[in-house]
Amino acid sequence: MKRRKWFKWGTIVSLLVMIQLILTGCGNGGSSEKDAAASSGNTVVHIGVQGSTGILPYAREKKTFEKAFKKAGAKVEWHEFASGPPHFEALASGKLDFGATGGTPLIAGQSGGIDFKAIAVTTDGKKGNSIVVPKGSTIKELKDLKGKKIAVAKGSSAYNFLYLALDRAGLKDTDIKVVQLQPDEARPALDNGSIDAWSTWEPYVTTAVFQTGAEILASGEDLNINAPGFLIARSGFTEEHPELTVLFLKTYEEVRKHFTENLDQTAKEIADAEKVDVEIISAVLKNTTQILSPATDEFKKAHQDQADFLYKAGGINKKLDTSEVIDNQYVEKALK
Repeated sequence: MKRRKWFKWGTIVSLLVMIQLILTGCGNGGSSEKDAAASSGNTVVHIGVQGSTGILPYAREKKTFEKAFKKAGAKVEWHEFASGPPHFEALASGKLDFGATGGTPLIAGQSGGIDFKAIAVTTDGKKGNSIVVPKGSTIKELKDLKGKKIAVAKGSSAYNFLYLALDRAGLKDTDIKVVQLQPDEARPALDNGSIDAWSTWEPYVTTAVFQTGAEILASGEDLNINAPGFLIARSGFTEEHPELTVLFLKTYEEVRKHFTENLDQTAKEIADAEKVDVEIISAVLKNTTQILSPATDEFKKAHQDQADFLYKAGGINKKLDTSEVIDNQYVEKALK
């Protein structure tokens, strides 16, 4: 049976490969700079962050990683990204050491030959992704998406979720018009009617619902789609600095525990910092499951299932063994 040509991911995979090849010199240069810094006792740890309501954004505001790494003789630098795929561009060029993304960018990154490891699971992903429609939309079921314009950030976890949802409804990509937009572009398009639906993740789902009355058409929880999110690391960094990799995870867990055990306080702090209604932030946090765990057999299977789906659908050009990029050794040490 021929593979269904649903996904138009060639550009994303090609981009990742191109970045890896073209920026090899930059990556090596970055490594040399880090080697020099390490030899002088000034290792720089580059951490990627996206959004404003997760563990890493919260830790950045509190400077928790800065304090922890300073004791180890290292400095922290933060790099902001709109979604998961740009993390892998930075990994490929040696300009990023750690980050947090959904599973789909990992699959694209592995397919593109990026040298990284998934060092921990941060969420089961069921509550993370949803398809939202504007208030009063005539779209009431997934099958109603036929012929509609749907925005999504290409290569993100919401991209894979969209096509899994279409599959459940018996639709193909030729039945809809995909509009590739990052969240800061998609939200205005949803509000002004330029698009009919938006496949995205938290906090954008809850924010749209609270602020404009948008409705959730389907969520990962509704469809029982397990799509774990991960902490990722540049392989060169983990090999050169295993102790700092464990420290990164220990610090993440410290922040996560405080974050989840004090949700009301956390919500108020984030709401004040972002100048957003605290009710919105509270709902976002309650709709997001924050964990730190090794990749269990269940999580490994869910991630492999995503990769298999993408391969069968023509989204990636080779079958992957996703266990090759999963490395539990650091999180197991951190959680002891």
